[in-house]
Amino acid sequence: MNIVDIINKKRENQMLSYDELAYVIDGYMSDDIKDYQVSSLLMAICLNEMTSDEINNLTSIMLKSGDTFDLSFIKGTKVDKHSTGGVGDKTTLVVAPLASSCGLIIPKMSGRGLGHTGGTIDKLESIKGFNVNLSNDEFLTQLNEIGLAITTSSLNIVPADKKLYALRDVTGTVASLPLIASSIMSKKLAINADKIVLDVKMGNGALIKTKDEAIELAKIMINIGNNFGKETIALITNMNYPLGNSIGNGLEVREAIEILKGKGDNDFKQLCLALASYMVSIGKNIDIEQARKEVEINLDNGNAYNKFISMVNHQHGDINKIDISDKTLNYKVQMNGYINGIDTFALGKYVMSLGAGRETKEDIIDYGVGIVLQHKKGDYVKEGDILATVYVRDENISLEALNNIFIIEEEQKELEPIIYGVVK
Repeated sequence: MNIVDIINKKRENQMLSYDELAYVIDGYMSDDIKDYQVSSLLMAICLNEMTSDEINNLTSIMLKSGDTFDLSFIKGTKVDKHSTGGVGDKTTLVVAPLASSCGLIIPKMSGRGLGHTGGTIDKLESIKGFNVNLSNDEFLTQLNEIGLAITTSSLNIVPADKKLYALRDVTGTVASLPLIASSIMSKKLAINADKIVLDVKMGNGALIKTKDEAIELAKIMINIGNNFGKETIALITNMNYPLGNSIGNGLEVREAIEILKGKGDNDFKQLCLALASYMVSIGKNIDIEQARKEVEINLDNGNAYNKFISMVNHQHGDINKIDISDKTLNYKVQMNGYINGIDTFALGKYVMSLGAGRETKEDIIDYGVGIVLQHKKGDYVKEGDILATVYVRDENISLEALNNIFIIEEEQKELEPIIYGVVK
């Protein structure tokens, strides 16, 4: 085989075989095929897309590039959940203990944030002492003991995806649905849960901007999951405004705890209830209405909160010591009107500029900074009202950038739903 022939074949919109894709991935991993050659192939894929067979083959090849978990000896149904990422997205901190409190096993391998979207691991590290680096034995033992563990991977999980993603990130080839789907699903399949629930976000704060694209991505990932014998379902959810009221690691943990105590923002709570309900529904093979009742009961009676506390204790965290700055600034409304829009991407970038996020994987973040919104989309506000409380280390930080983030108008516009639909 020859890499140039393979590039030309895809450029001419022809289907690549399993062997041809394996030749490229294996050669790239061994450095026999160079960055610039793989970049050309990735661009050809972006322009001409891939068939279902190509996507499934690529996913399989990347999955085989590293290690996988064996969860077969753990009793109970294992259900994984994945979000495509957004601003203020702390759903895992609520949904995982909620689903686990209903009797499911939740093996969660999470990542750190990069760019304007946060990472679950960074949020958990804002809890003093919390161990996010469980060994394989510790991870499996904790799953057996309490049915829930959230950690980074100490295994060599899908190294081909890591190398490919780093190249996609610098060659303008991230926004390809086949490449996004195979990247996400190869990592999900490596965890080896029995079933998977996907939270596919769309909107100005997400990688996927339109509902149609989000549905297409969901269908591709569901096809991959089903092809590998993993029942997979997806919710299409709104990222045209941040999830909940808090953006920033420690602040988001605090908000997640409020939800687990039955308090907090209702939109965010409803999303968490929906995601957990679908996890319970497919995990227990029961209808969604029955699953919803179980989830609500375990939220209301405190079982979900207790499950979260049990996880924190097992992973040596001190729930009474969450890193949140004690220095705050208030951003005030400059005109009367309705909050009709939020530039969620710009808001995420602003919080990142405070120190809460990373431009590169090597950047050190500040767990204690961020923003708490005092009003949300749809609210009527008056000039001088506090719109947001900004948690900072440096009280000289400018709030001027926030002027262009919130769209305030005289006439109220119709609110969008938090959940657009479910794809099976």
